[in-house]
Amino acid sequence: MTRPGRSGPDPGIVLAARTGDRRALDTLVAGSLPLVYNIVGRALRGHPDTDDVVQETLLRLVRHLAELRDPAAYRSWLVAITVRQVRDWQHGHRTGAAGAATVEVPDEVPDPAGDFAELTILRLGLTDQRREVAEATRWLDPDDRELLALWWLEESGELDRAELATALGLPAGHVAVRVHRMKEQLDVARAVVRALRARPGCPELPTVARGWDGVPAPLWRKRLARHVRDCVECGRAGRDLLPVGRLLAGLPLLPVPPGLGERLTAYLGGDSSVQPGGEWAAQPGAAHPRPVGPSATDDQHHSGQVGAPDGPVRSSGAHAAPPRGLGRWFGAGTGGVAGPVSAAAAVAGLVVAVLLAVQLSRPDEAETTAAAGPEPAPGVAATASAGPSPSLAGTPTPSAGGPTPTATPSRRTSSRPAAPAAPARASEKKGVAVWNFSGVSQALANSGASWYYTWAAHHDGVTTPRGVQFVPMIWGRDHVTSANLARAKNAGPYLLGFNEPDLAGQAEMSVEEALDLWPKLQATGSRLGSPAVAFGGDRAGGWLDRFMVGAKERGHRVDFIALHWYGGDFRTANAVSQLRSYLQAVYERYRKPIWLTEFALIDFSSGQARFPSQQQQAAFVTAAAKMLGGLSYLQRYAWFGLPATDKDLSGLFRGGAQPTAVGRAFQAAG
Repeated sequence: MTRPGRSGPDPGIVLAARTGDRRALDTLVAGSLPLVYNIVGRALRGHPDTDDVVQETLLRLVRHLAELRDPAAYRSWLVAITVRQVRDWQHGHRTGAAGAATVEVPDEVPDPAGDFAELTILRLGLTDQRREVAEATRWLDPDDRELLALWWLEESGELDRAELATALGLPAGHVAVRVHRMKEQLDVARAVVRALRARPGCPELPTVARGWDGVPAPLWRKRLARHVRDCVECGRAGRDLLPVGRLLAGLPLLPVPPGLGERLTAYLGGDSSVQPGGEWAAQPGAAHPRPVGPSATDDQHHSGQVGAPDGPVRSSGAHAAPPRGLGRWFGAGTGGVAGPVSAAAAVAGLVVAVLLAVQLSRPDEAETTAAAGPEPAPGVAATASAGPSPSLAGTPTPSAGGPTPTATPSRRTSSRPAAPAAPARASEKKGVAVWNFSGVSQALANSGASWYYTWAAHHDGVTTPRGVQFVPMIWGRDHVTSANLARAKNAGPYLLGFNEPDLAGQAEMSVEEALDLWPKLQATGSRLGSPAVAFGGDRAGGWLDRFMVGAKERGHRVDFIALHWYGGDFRTANAVSQLRSYLQAVYERYRKPIWLTEFALIDFSSGQARFPSQQQQAAFVTAAAKMLGGLSYLQRYAWFGLPATDKDLSGLFRGGAQPTAVGRAFQAAG
């Protein structure tokens, strides 16, 4: 059996897994996943690459388990491997940033579904000073975040100091000094968090924070901390801070999120070098891999060695996505909180999928990202979107049975068409709104979009390209059904709320009606986007503002803000500036990540849709994508829309392989 807490897994389990017992290996990896996820997620601050680093750590665990001679040292060995993977990622990230210094690259921030501070607050139910501690972690330097990830586990009883020191490869005395310095920085960040949250707050603080874009960063931590330290008003607010160790003591590990399994499914691969105590050969047609002999490397390491294997471990062979059902095993029956049984089942499937994947093949998808320094925030200018966005002729409209983004329902057949191959995508932010037309699946693959939605909880008639994510939506009141909610829950970690409830002809709902229905969407456990208003998202007392106030009063959860924007000024610089100002104003009001789920240049001021030329629209796509990529709080955007007809002149494709001028600009956009 696996013993919880500092004792680590039973050495018998480790020994059995090392010598080729597949069930023991599954159990071992299952028990290790929450620990690895918590270290990586907190060290990377929930960066979108968190799942990839967790995946590589698990693969390394399986591949190098034979090198661990002392089963009792398993936990220290695992933590050392995890820290090495984090550092490899950080090194590669910095190297990529340096190599792309001449290219304007947006500052990358955590995905809204992965922000570890917010996940910790929500899933552990943190309040008061514990919540402030979680929020303060966003302000730490990368090295301090890595140390915090381990020290947090020490304070919560998952690691001891010897394991922490071993993982860092430092003497215990040196570790104590580093922990002390990190705690000082964390307390400084706690004071900043408290000062920023204070109401009515210090009257001088807004002046000090002028120009800050609202994203925690070390430079602004220093500037704000200097004021907090010297200000009587801010200093008074921070006098009752409890010792951070006392606040963290006894906290459990953050549960593995339900969406992690789906994301691992998308990225996970395997190769013939995976060796859990012996080479596991996948036999064609066999249900499970089989051990075929001991590893030659087992005798090359001295007893008790716990250092992580040197160098990054990358899958060198052809890759394949494991079975789609894998994602459903994570958190099964626990409402997203993965307990021992569900975690074991999850990783059992994970290990089997890894090892069977050597029989399949698909091209590697290498994605290089680089981070630049935070972009100075623009002034919050008074702005409005260029008017409402009524449904265009030919645009999906609701019906009693659901929104109709598809022209005709697809017939279900015994064989599904193969997913079209998607080109390399420049940004995970880039998406597109899709409804059915001839060649829709190939057009989606050719567009370079990383995600899409169909105004529905399903995507009938659209085959999702490999590596592209479908995001479901609950369109309006009539679509809050058990069937749609189940589809949305199974579709992935995100869910978009009601479509333009402030507009006649669209969802057209009162704020009270939307608030009454919201708990049903919330019960899916998905990361929820607000209802996407047609206009006025930045206005006090507007539809969205009243919804957000009501949601807070009722204790409803809204994880990110969804917006629509259509510009009636077809001059590129003016349109980009107006869009940016609108997004900034909305962010300043709600301080939540933003998804721009419909946008284009379309002028509705005369009551009829007026479009720019293809060249004007293409120029706007290019400039807007560059601007949106640089907004740290803008998590995703979706162009309106994929199909191009005589009525939909902002569309990207006239067929599966026939991009418009706008489509070519979208393909090239970052």
